[in-house]
Amino acid sequence: MLFYVARRLLTAFVTILVVVILAGVLIHVVPGDPITAMLAQSGSADADDIARLSAQYGLDQPVWKQALLYAGNALQGDLGTRIRGGEPVAELLLDRLPNTIALAVAGLGTALVLGIPMGFIAAVNRGRSADFAVMLIAILGVSIPGFWMGLTFIQVFSLHLGWFPVAGTSARNIVLPALTLGVVHSALVARMTRSALVDILNEDYIRTARARGLREHQVLLVHAMRPAMISVVTVVGLVFAHLLGGQVITENVFSWNGIGRLAIQAMLQRDYPLVQGFIVIFATSIVLVTTALDLLYGLLDPRVRRR
Repeated sequence: MLFYVARRLLTAFVTILVVVILAGVLIHVVPGDPITAMLAQSGSADADDIARLSAQYGLDQPVWKQALLYAGNALQGDLGTRIRGGEPVAELLLDRLPNTIALAVAGLGTALVLGIPMGFIAAVNRGRSADFAVMLIAILGVSIPGFWMGLTFIQVFSLHLGWFPVAGTSARNIVLPALTLGVVHSALVARMTRSALVDILNEDYIRTARARGLREHQVLLVHAMRPAMISVVTVVGLVFAHLLGGQVITENVFSWNGIGRLAIQAMLQRDYPLVQGFIVIFATSIVLVTTALDLLYGLLDPRVRRR
């Protein structure tokens, strides 16, 4: 087990290192020069100022050297300074990260509350009208764009009914963005729950439990639902990792002050260090969550460690 843990942690470290290096390189594929754009807005975009600021932020160095220097600093917790304002990137991201985590947890909770019962109903009524209805709802949830759903919720629940504020960062403000994220991701949870539960309902021990005279709700909730949740854990972990960095549009629709909204502002301003910091935080969160899931599986199932 110790060897398995050490190997997974080493793999996670190498993956994060590669992501950091790529973040230092790929950001330069984006067209436009942030120094020129910043000075153009201030009205003093002369050659001397451009050269001075480019040297200050290291943008006059070869791309490979910038990437290695950035990786070395990032591993020490230094993600650079923002071009507009000069604030430390790590400090800016960490200040807004709690808001993003809160919205991710709320969105994940909503997805589970909606998705697990939907998958359960579909599996129990496999091949019937209830099954097709639930899967149709799940497909619609995946197909409808998140920004359109968010704007619809604002129109209905904020402007017409006045139940929730339009924008902001508070306990009441989190309801609509969490509902938007939850509806979108509940479809995946529902499909995974249905698939896992259908497979388990065909097992011999389920037929044995029914033959012993156990009540149907005991068979479904105790003997079938609990082992089915093992497969759902994988989806839960991946959905949570995606929500940490993939809720950029939702945060902007609802003016939620998380790292996603900050990333959009950085992209529009061509603020390289801030965009790089967002990429690193997003990728690192996915690596850490997937590594935690691998370690959990290895602890629960020795066959995973042997593979």
